[in-house]
Amino acid sequence: MAELDIGIVGAAGRGGSFVPAIDHHDRARIRAVCDVDQEALADTRDALGADEAYEDYETMLDESDLDMVIVGTPMPYHASMSIAALERDLHVLSEVPAGVSVDECRDLVAASRDSAGTYAMAENYVYMRPNMIVKELVRAGLFGEPYYAEGEYIHELKDLNEETPWRREWQTGIDGLTYPTHSLGPILQWWPDDRVARVTCGGSGHHYVDPRGDEYEQQDTTVMLAETERDRLIKIRLDMLSERPHAMDNYQLQGTEGCYESARADHYDPEPGGFDTHKVWLDEYEDSDDSHDYEWIPLSEMENEYLPDLWRRFGEDAAASGHGGGDYILMCDVLDTLLAGESPRIGIHEAMNMTLPGLVSQDSIERDGEWLSVPDSREW
Repeated sequence: MAELDIGIVGAAGRGGSFVPAIDHHDRARIRAVCDVDQEALADTRDALGADEAYEDYETMLDESDLDMVIVGTPMPYHASMSIAALERDLHVLSEVPAGVSVDECRDLVAASRDSAGTYAMAENYVYMRPNMIVKELVRAGLFGEPYYAEGEYIHELKDLNEETPWRREWQTGIDGLTYPTHSLGPILQWWPDDRVARVTCGGSGHHYVDPRGDEYEQQDTTVMLAETERDRLIKIRLDMLSERPHAMDNYQLQGTEGCYESARADHYDPEPGGFDTHKVWLDEYEDSDDSHDYEWIPLSEMENEYLPDLWRRFGEDAAASGHGGGDYILMCDVLDTLLAGESPRIGIHEAMNMTLPGLVSQDSIERDGEWLSVPDSREW
C-alpha cells in the first residue's frame, strides 16, 4: 500500500489524539472527520486538515474514499463501529476496550476474520517508555522465568462521569473490571506467549454516591486475580471512585532472576532518563558477593542498551504527546506495520486477550468471586 487515507470518528474528542503522529508521517493523511458535535465539527475539520466532515458515521464510510478508520468514540460504540469499517474492508484502529460484551467481541472477531482490512487496538500504555524497556529486558531473559505481575489503574473520575455521562453507565455503572486494558495490556505484552485462562474478581464495597444520591454500581476498588495458560499469576486493581491522587500506571513484575516496580503515584516523564523512580533488580547486574544483599537499579539506567527502536526513532516528538508518549509511538507503529503489510502489535487476538478477562470478571464478581474461564478468541 502506497499511502493511507484515514477517517476519524470521534474526531472532536479522543479521536484527535493521534493526529500529531499522522501529520508527521509522509505516507498517511487525514481525509475525513466525523463527530456528533455539530458545533465542533467544522473547527475540527480545519484544525486536523481534513478534506471532509461528516455528522453520520455510516455516511462517512459509504461516501469517503478511505483506507483506514480510527474509532475514538465512547466504549459502547467501539465494537459496532469497528465491525462496520471491517465489513467495508477498511483497516481499523479502535480505542480501548475492544468491546463491552463477550457476544459483541465474538462478532468483532468474526468481522476481522472475514475482512480484507486489519484490526488494531489502541492500547497506548503498552507503548510507554518504561513498559517497552521492561519488555526488552524480559525478551533478553534478564528476569529469568517471569511468574507474577501486577497492574493498577487508580483514577478518580466522579466529576468526569457527569461531563461524559456514558462513563457513568459503562465504567462506574457496572461492577467488576470495566476498564482493564491499561493495566493488563503491558503485562501481556511482556508475556506474548501467554494469555489469561481464568479469573476471579472481588470488591471493597460501596462508599460513594453520585450527585443524584445514587450508589455507584461499581465497587470502589475491584481486584481481579488471573491465572494464565502457563500458570502465571496476575493481580489487577481498578479504582475510579476512591478519593485520592491518581496512580494510573502502576506495575510490578517478578521473575526467577529479576523484578520490576514502577513508581506508585509518580508518573514518569517521557524524556530520556525521566523515570528514575522506576526500578529493577536483576541478578545479572548484582555486584554483591552476598546473594541476599539485593540492590535496586533505576530503570532509566537500562535505556541506553534496551530502549526499543520505536522510541529511538520517534521519542523526541513523542515526549510532547499524550499518555507519556504512548499515543504518538502507538500511531507510528500502527501506520508502519499497516503500510508494510505486517500484523499490528495489538491485533484482534491481542485485543481480545486484554479485553475479555475484564468482561468475565464482571460475571465473576456477580457470582461472589467464582473462578471463571476466559474464552480464547482463536477458537471462535
